This record gives sequence, structure tokens and C-alpha cells, in this order.
Amino acid sequence: MMNPILFFLSLTLLFHSHFSTTQAQSPAASPVPAGRPNIMKILEKDGRFTLFLRLLKSTSVGSQINAQLKDSNNGLTVFAPTDAAFSSLKQGTLNSLTDEQQIQLLQFHILPTFITPAQFQTATNPLRTQAGGSDPGEFPLNVTSSGNIVKVSTGVMNTPISGSIYTANRLAVYQVDSVLLPWSIFGTPVPKAAPAPAKAKAPALALAPLMPAEKKTPPAKSTPSSTVNTSGTVSLTMHGMVATVGIAIVASFLLQQ
Repeated sequence: MMNPILFFLSLTLLFHSHFSTTQAQSPAASPVPAGRPNIMKILEKDGRFTLFLRLLKSTSVGSQINAQLKDSNNGLTVFAPTDAAFSSLKQGTLNSLTDEQQIQLLQFHILPTFITPAQFQTATNPLRTQAGGSDPGEFPLNVTSSGNIVKVSTGVMNTPISGSIYTANRLAVYQVDSVLLPWSIFGTPVPKAAPAPAKAKAPALALAPLMPAEKKTPPAKSTPSSTVNTSGTVSLTMHGMVATVGIAIVASFLLQQ
């Protein structure tokens, strides 16, 4: 029979040897401190948002989200469309957008506050997004709830929130099965009112051409003078001539005798 002391020593050596070998092969991992969430890693882990991720990377909006989560205490809410949601868009929709419009489209899916599922029940519409103004014709976003169903409406389309992907550390990420299309980019432009027809001008009165003023001959000034009667002069002249002729005839008759 083995000595109890030797048996105890052997068992101790065997246990120590096994523990040392296990510790060398797989050292204990140090605990990882909890930090700010990373929107890119959250979506990559899920695996259904590759197209949304591609846009977040190409526009740098994903980096902006992570920076805001680091520097702000307000938190963020992100509506993440699935790959199927992007596939249902009309072909060429994304390529038809300018770089600025692609950024606005992504920012339209981001609320600058952290909203839990329960808070959608009491949210005040319209919700303000990072895309800009929420007035009609700009970037209005409204939510309606009925029981546990919450729907998001943009004025162009509406879709239910179909799931919660992540809700912690002041970040909420919700799955939507349609791309949220903002009115400012995809809405039907309101036709401008036709200008009012110009009022017809009243015909101008035909005016007679101006005639030069008629010159009036001023009346001759009357010069005070005595009126000469010429009839007497003529009469005297005639009588003189007759007398002269008569004298000549008488003289001629006397000489002939």
C-alpha cells in the first residue's frame, strides 16, 4: 500500500503541473472597458445593412456619427434601411443624386437625440433630423404609433419600424424596411401659380393734332387826319380843259376872218 504522504505529494505535483500548463497555453484575457458604441461595427455585425454601410463610409457620415457619440451627451437615433430596402428603390435612384443629396439622404435617417421605443409613443411631430428643417417641403419626419407598431412617414412614403438593432449607451439603431425618402429631394414639386394676366390698358384718347395758332393781324392804328375829298379836284381839272379847248377854237375862228 502506498504511503499516504507520498500519495498526497504526488497528487499535489500532478495538479500543479496541469494548472501551470493550462495557464501557459491560454492566458486570461484582461477585461475590456466599456466605451462609446461604433455604428459601423454594430451594422457590420448584423450583416443585413451592407448598402447602408457603404454609403455611410463613402460620405463619411458614419465617422461623423461616431464622433458625435464621443463628444455629445444627447445621443443619437438611427433608422437603418436593410439591403432589401435599397434594392426596392427605382433603378438608378442613388446614382441620380448629387454628393450633397446623398449626405442629406443619410442625415435624414438620423435624429440628434436618443429615443427609446417607448418614447415614440409620446414623440412630438415633426421630428427634427440632421438633414435640416422639418417644415413642409423640406425634411419633415413624423412617427405614428398604434400599440406596439410605430410607423415613420416622410410625406413621400411611410414604413413601420420592424425591429430594434441596438439600444444602449445613448445610441438607438432601428431597422426599417424602406429607405426614408425626404420630401425635399423626392417630393413632387408644387407647380408655381401662373402669373396674373396683365390688366388691359384703357385706350388712350385720340387727341386732335395741335394746330399752330392763327395769327391775328392787329387792327391798323387810326391816325387822326382830315379826310381829303378828291372829287373836287377832278371836277376842276375837267372844267379847265374844256375852257382851254374852247378858247383855242374861238381864236382859230377869228384868225381866219
